[in-house]
Amino acid sequence: MSKSSVHRMASARIPTAYGDFQLCYYTNTEDKKEHLAFYTGNINEVDEVLVRIHSECFTGDVLGSRRCDCGEQLDNSLKMIAKRGAGILVYLRQEGRGIGLLQKMRAYNLQDQGYDTVDANLLLGHGADERNYALAARILEELQVKSVLLMTNNPLKISALKAEGIQVNARIPLEAQVNADNETYLLTKAMRMDHQLQITSFSYAKNHRAAYDYQSAD
Repeated sequence: MSKSSVHRMASARIPTAYGDFQLCYYTNTEDKKEHLAFYTGNINEVDEVLVRIHSECFTGDVLGSRRCDCGEQLDNSLKMIAKRGAGILVYLRQEGRGIGLLQKMRAYNLQDQGYDTVDANLLLGHGADERNYALAARILEELQVKSVLLMTNNPLKISALKAEGIQVNARIPLEAQVNADNETYLLTKAMRMDHQLQITSFSYAKNHRAAYDYQSAD
């Protein structure tokens, strides 16, 4: 099977509260979605570029939903990139861990009935996480990135990028604030999806730990 590829169609300067960034628009050979890179600094002249691979989350990134940590992670990533003076946010159009906005909203309704994020996806006939990071790797290659410091709590992203030939030199934690609306969501990430999160301070974890299946989802 041939390797996926991307093609940069356009780039434009985007002034932000964190300074000027370049927004790059990519087409690709895998899907009809518009994947993006948002970067600042001389990213192809240095080793260990600070990188965030961020999957689209309309509810969190745009609407400020408290059900997840996505919006806060997006904002914190840009702050960290700006502070370092160079870095990349790769924005993948993989809403709802790859199931799309409609199915994600249906999963939310199941979560309101008591199912966690993993079981809600499975009940809808999807995998717990259907995302793919091959196109993110192709985008990093197109940007001539030599090696990365990856901002993530998800070990799957690290192994996926390495499998695609991207050198990941270190993981940079990217934890968000726990609140009453996202606590179960974050605990599920930690307990069922192996995300590297500190959960000892979660009140839900303290009170309901025995109710959780500690095994990762199939």
